[in-house]
Amino acid sequence: MKIFEDERIYDDSDVELDLIAPKNKRAQWRHRRVGPAFVKFGRRVKYIGTDLNTYVEQSRISPIG
Repeated sequence: MKIFEDERIYDDSDVELDLIAPKNKRAQWRHRRVGPAFVKFGRRVKYIGTDLNTYVEQSRISPIG
């Protein structure tokens, strides 16, 4: 399942990332080293589309039915 564009680099302020969690929650996750992988350039935080899709897939829950 691909929700995010694989080749795109998302900025932390991009509204698409709110599908995963609000901006302040993502900041808490980064501090605690949980959540999707990210890259920092100084103070700028970026997310790579493939990392976001990997995180979504790993968070997927498939109920046994």
